Amino acid sequence: MKTAGLIGGLGPESTVDYYQSIIELYRERKPDGSYPQLIINSVDLQKVRRFIERNELAEVARYLSGQVQRLAVAGADFAIITATTPHLVFDDVQQRSPIALISIVQATCDAASAMGLKKLTLLGTRFTMQGRFFPDVFSAAKIALVTPIASEQDYIHEKYIDELLIGKFLPETRQRILQIAARLAEEEGAEAAILAGTELPLLLRNSDSRIRFLDTTRIHVSATVDTILA
Repeated sequence: MKTAGLIGGLGPESTVDYYQSIIELYRERKPDGSYPQLIINSVDLQKVRRFIERNELAEVARYLSGQVQRLAVAGADFAIITATTPHLVFDDVQQRSPIALISIVQATCDAASAMGLKKLTLLGTRFTMQGRFFPDVFSAAKIALVTPIASEQDYIHEKYIDELLIGKFLPETRQRILQIAARLAEEEGAEAAILAGTELPLLLRNSDSRIRFLDTTRIHVSATVDTILA
């Protein structure tokens, strides 16, 4: 069994979800009473957020690389970052890492390709919706991405930062984001919506909606457990 390292705390609620989901899926796949070996490095959310807001991506990469190094020293065989926006610098962090990293972006793209999907809505923070790190990966798989209009992006980003990251999940926020996803499905022909922020599944996972969602946390967890058991 391989030991998985988790860069967590970005934010804490989604890290808890990752931990519980990895345990649950591992025990489904290996029902012998054992548990996976996990090491969690819960880092400073506000430090990473400030770097990203100031577009100091080299500092984000430097900081996260140091945290991955700590996981490696602690005995992790591979690592994941339990947040989507920091994948802005995933390639840089991977290049500096002494252990393999599993990308939430690549794992989600692989899952979408396996489903035969060709056009998807991208929901997340402003940095994710406006960044190139999702389109660059998905375009290589010939999957088109559409994003909300500017005012909708502003709404989602504000709610993400001011509510979801601090564990506040409000029904009115859920309803508005569902409306945005429904509009893009109807007007842009999106076949499903990528929940490209690991707090978004906590808000939307059990919603009563006809919108098809790609739950990036669940997808990332599945790839993690695959690697633990490989």
